[in-house]
Amino acid sequence: MTDALILNADLCTSCLQCEMACSFENEGQFNPAHSRIKVFEFEHGRRSIPYTCTQCEEAWCMKACPTNAITINAELGTKVVNDDKCVGCKVCTMACPYGTINFNSSSGKVIKCDLCDGNPACVEACPTGAITYGASA
Repeated sequence: MTDALILNADLCTSCLQCEMACSFENEGQFNPAHSRIKVFEFEHGRRSIPYTCTQCEEAWCMKACPTNAITINAELGTKVVNDDKCVGCKVCTMACPYGTINFNSSSGKVIKCDLCDGNPACVEACPTGAITYGASA
């Protein structure tokens, strides 16, 4: 069993603190466009759902990458993008059935959740407990 992000839509208020913390942790700026976690709103804003990479076992993004820029962090089980190998072709973004790997136009590389090396910034920032990190079922 590995640790994972546990997302509880019932507790999400769409405050976007997770997006802000993620973008600051990974890009050094408060810019939700560069966040690896997104909050989607449904029912005209009455329901919010935080969503990010599930670190799926299939890892279609990794299998599709022509430069082998996506590898597995053996300790955490995360799929990690190696910026030195990524050529920004976006094949991985098309391969991901969940739409959770995105192209960063500023860097010309793709970005995805890597669980902040085991200390997810989104978890620390979430004021309602909608995002937690722990043992997955």
